[in-house]
Amino acid sequence: MASFTTIDTLHNRRRFLTNMGMGLGVSAFGTLLARQGFSTTPIGKRALAGSNAPHFPAKAKRVIFLFMAGAPSQIDLFDYKPELTKLFKTELPESISMGQRVTAMTKGKAQLVTPSKFKFARQGESGIWMSELLPHLSQHVDDLCFIKSMNTNAINHDPGKTSFCTGSEIPGKPSMGAWLSYGLGSMNKDLPDFVVLPSAKWSGKVNVQALYSRLWGSGFLPSKHQGTSFQSVGDPVLFLSNPAGVNAKVRRRMLDSLGALNQKHFSEIGDPEIETTIAQQEMAFRMQTSVPNLTDISDESPETLKMYGPDIDKPGSYARNCLLARRMAERDVRFIQLFHRGWDHHTRLPENLVGQCKDVDQPTAALLADLKQRDLLKDTLVVFAGEFGRTVYGQGNLTADNYGRDHHPRCFTALLAGGGVKGGFQLGKTDDFSYNVIEDSVHVRDLHATMLHLLGIDHARLTFPFQGLDQKLTGVEAARVVKEIIA
Repeated sequence: MASFTTIDTLHNRRRFLTNMGMGLGVSAFGTLLARQGFSTTPIGKRALAGSNAPHFPAKAKRVIFLFMAGAPSQIDLFDYKPELTKLFKTELPESISMGQRVTAMTKGKAQLVTPSKFKFARQGESGIWMSELLPHLSQHVDDLCFIKSMNTNAINHDPGKTSFCTGSEIPGKPSMGAWLSYGLGSMNKDLPDFVVLPSAKWSGKVNVQALYSRLWGSGFLPSKHQGTSFQSVGDPVLFLSNPAGVNAKVRRRMLDSLGALNQKHFSEIGDPEIETTIAQQEMAFRMQTSVPNLTDISDESPETLKMYGPDIDKPGSYARNCLLARRMAERDVRFIQLFHRGWDHHTRLPENLVGQCKDVDQPTAALLADLKQRDLLKDTLVVFAGEFGRTVYGQGNLTADNYGRDHHPRCFTALLAGGGVKGGFQLGKTDDFSYNVIEDSVHVRDLHATMLHLLGIDHARLTFPFQGLDQKLTGVEAARVVKEIIA
């Protein structure tokens, strides 16, 4: 009898401790409560985001992040260095390289300066230099903010992408969109807070790395905050359609019964993932109507479709995804992330870069114009960037018209628009070789802090306790809000 009493006592003690620790998951429904006006406490240093109220007035409501996976060459697109033409095939000076680390593809090899073969011209009233490869985007330079002094720690693609998307090179941390979903909650009860749109096709056919779901995962946050990846064929979201013989009424009764069982289970053990399951099942039911309506572009005018370019009719194209991003912005999806692969040009860069730019130039320009004409750009932050930059020295069969470039974390360019940033503005400078930042350095974590700031969040106060640390998107190293770019 004593043994049963001991076991029962232990069980009750464990249940008490579990409910104390995991019962905080009740606030996983904070988004729902906030929408009904039941919670007013601002977000801060706490276990879970309960109210989804910003720390201070926000300039942006949502983000469209255009991620150019593989790393575009800043020297050939944005960072004009005309003097390099005089130095073709000369060795990169040691005073510039300064013994900095290089990839295994460069180690032990000559680092020969390779100027861009493409022409540049000043564009817009701001007179910003732009490559001839981006004629449509060049028409919008007065709406764009160029950060030419971006830098990161990662020198290879996997840690580079992971760092840019999650704030850490180590896999397993929550992604940007997940942090925003956790911190600010949803603005639309019928669509996910965070949607991912990978391009199904791209022009650059070499060195294309796979995408991995951790780039839009929730990490240690409740799984309701992870990104929902849309597919280019079949159901936009996997298993969205009901199986044969199951209609909406039957599905509704099934969910009601399952929800009651899950709620009973939650009341017994207090696991917040059970609440996540309930919420996600309800969301999936609503998405059976909202997603088909979202992805059906037949109500768009011919003028709008033409603006996005010839690929607009191809499901899964970058152009189609840009249009879907605008439609999601209209419906107040909080974080929309497009992935376009094919930018890793170690060889035949001019040939491959032309195709990649053709993929994204007109659709990106159309997205900006479309948002602006619908009065959405002012509170939509658009970010265009890759995981790092490319080297000034060439790779492959090195000629004036045929060359490649290696990975380069020391400097690259990011473009921002809308959402409270200055248009027609440039921040930061690189040296004459586009190799080192010499003015106004902006690390990736600084960009993260700035993005959160524009959305009304103090990056140091948006935290989640995990493994004995108040975890943050910006990590444990110092990060600054880049106030110079804020309008």
